[in-house]
Amino acid sequence: MKERIGFIGLGAMGLPMAKNVIKKGYSVTAYDIVNERLAELVAFGAAGASSATEVGERSDTVITMLPSSPHAREAILGGKGVIRGIREGSIVIDMSTIDPVTTRDISETLSGKGVKMLDAPVVRGVRGATEGTLAIYVGGEPEVFERCKALLSTMGTDIEYCGGTGAG
Repeated sequence: MKERIGFIGLGAMGLPMAKNVIKKGYSVTAYDIVNERLAELVAFGAAGASSATEVGERSDTVITMLPSSPHAREAILGGKGVIRGIREGSIVIDMSTIDPVTTRDISETLSGKGVKMLDAPVVRGVRGATEGTLAIYVGGEPEVFERCKALLSTMGTDIEYCGGTGAG
């Protein structure tokens, strides 16, 4: 059985990315602050969650695709964030385009709970997200990258490991 995936951020990029994960047979639990986007993904086969914390509770790997550094920090580390529910041994993959300082801070905080993190920003826009042909630039521990490569390949065709945390 494939691992349970959480997906937070169902905007123009995140929604088609999450759909591609589902198409490849993964079980997805999702959350977005816009109910209509979440409802669309639930109709496509995802389970809906009422918070980022709930996504963390119900997932082995959580993907975030959010507009900016403050959004990513709040979704992952905030009062109703992923960190409140995620279990030791889980992984967070932030695919947002955020600054490396925030990435390293989030990763360090997650590490204190026994959770690994990859930063994996993408290029090729909405079309690439829809077609599953994104280029994904990944930072983090090489072993975690190898563990997540199959999952990342559901969303992209060119997946490059770039180095340590913040290098993506």
